[in-house]
Amino acid sequence: MLIRYQRADLSMAELKKTVLFVCTHNSFRSQIAEGYLRAKFGDRYEAYSAGTEPTILDPRAVLVMAEINIDISGQSTKPLLDFFDKDIDIAVTVCDTASGACPMVPGAGVVFHQSFPDQGNCDPENPECMSHLRDVRDSITRWIDQTFV
Repeated sequence: MLIRYQRADLSMAELKKTVLFVCTHNSFRSQIAEGYLRAKFGDRYEAYSAGTEPTILDPRAVLVMAEINIDISGQSTKPLLDFFDKDIDIAVTVCDTASGACPMVPGAGVVFHQSFPDQGNCDPENPECMSHLRDVRDSITRWIDQTFV
């Protein structure tokens, strides 16, 4: 028997697509992507992030996101394995290493790769470092704005 639902019959949570951003350490790029998608398009997407080798949330990611009034300080790093039993509509690898390590994500409807520059290991007290970190953030947010409209 075919059951038809009208859009009004579904809650917003059921209408949201789930997006998982994957990076090696889940410390900077994937965290920025998760926080930005949630803040900008949280009415349409459930955003998550994970790492193939998670470490800790990079305080520089918190810093550059705060500059655009998005607080990601409460986010934490998570291993990709935590998501293998979840239904993920879209998985996006955001660094080349993660793309090579997991060309497919079990449970994900669609997996694609969008490489962003590495944030490097620079000191945020250095103006050139902050400029680079902002460029990485801006390339991620621009891509999300173009892709998830």
